[in-house]
Amino acid sequence: MPHSGLGLSRNPETQRQLPELTDLPRPLYARAESLSAGSWTPTHRHEWVQFSYAISGVLGVHTEQGSFFAPPQWGVWIPAGLDHEVVTSTRAEMRSLYVRKQDCLWANSRCRVLEVTPLARELIKAFCQLPADYPEAGSSESRLVRVLLDQLAVLPEVGFSLPLPRHPHLLKLCDELIKTPDLSSSLSSWAVRLNMSEKTVTRLFQRETGLSFRSWRQRARLLSSLNPLQAGESVTNTALMCGYDSTSAFIAAFKGFFGTTPGELFSI
Repeated sequence: MPHSGLGLSRNPETQRQLPELTDLPRPLYARAESLSAGSWTPTHRHEWVQFSYAISGVLGVHTEQGSFFAPPQWGVWIPAGLDHEVVTSTRAEMRSLYVRKQDCLWANSRCRVLEVTPLARELIKAFCQLPADYPEAGSSESRLVRVLLDQLAVLPEVGFSLPLPRHPHLLKLCDELIKTPDLSSSLSSWAVRLNMSEKTVTRLFQRETGLSFRSWRQRARLLSSLNPLQAGESVTNTALMCGYDSTSAFIAAFKGFFGTTPGELFSI
């Protein structure tokens, strides 16, 4: 799993070109892309909402507040005006919707991962076939857009995000755990390294991330498993790479978090 900060050095050959849009011609604008492994965007923001989901592959959206991951059939909701990067470690098929702010006043103002329901998926597929300047004023196309916007408003949120602390010592801890998910250091050993009491680290971690240290580390490990699994790595090897002692424990934790087993998720 990539480091979750912004502005990192990346391979210039896999940089994606951003669309040259100053505004949207209609309430909704679609973009379909086939992304190569290692593709990335520079840090950017735009004045419209973006909803991107992976038909295949795993999307990563990185912000200063944390990282958000969308396995196949989930999507990331990115508010207008938020600095972000979009990356893919493996090949991916992505569908993005850009929505004018005034046409989704119901939208939450934070970055979120949402489940793409079967109905929403078919509506997005149909909308992606329309021209950018689709007919309005009561047309069948505008009615499709209205139904799609209504469905986007009620997509269920899931917790596939990894919040980051702002405290520099805790951020250093999180960076190391992200880079080496199989690291088995205990919270007490981290407290010694940070020259803090275990109680202080526990309190700060909960306050700054909204998660306990144990919950955060498990979430980091499970999210880090998505890319090797998508790339075809075995479940056993992935479990070991992510710090699990047994395949069965990994599968149980994976299903508890994602609601499906690794094999079921990546056979979609």
